[in-house]
Amino acid sequence: MQTAELAALPLSERLQAMEILWGTLCQEPEQVQPVPEWHQQVLSQRLAALETGGETVTPWEEAKDRIRQRTRPVISSQ
Repeated sequence: MQTAELAALPLSERLQAMEILWGTLCQEPEQVQPVPEWHQQVLSQRLAALETGGETVTPWEEAKDRIRQRTRPVISSQ
């Protein structure tokens, strides 16, 4: 399937295709690329900030609710 064909699919079908692709990647852990050094540094800095109390943690359910509220379409009553 070509890029243009994928782009022409409805969103639900593109998401389904993405989930299928992701699933196949997860089944081949030996093929996973190593984490780049710069990315490992960022992860290490963030972990250190969490461990020293420099960062706070939001529970996943609360974070999802906040994201949903921010992205909910605004319905105007005219």
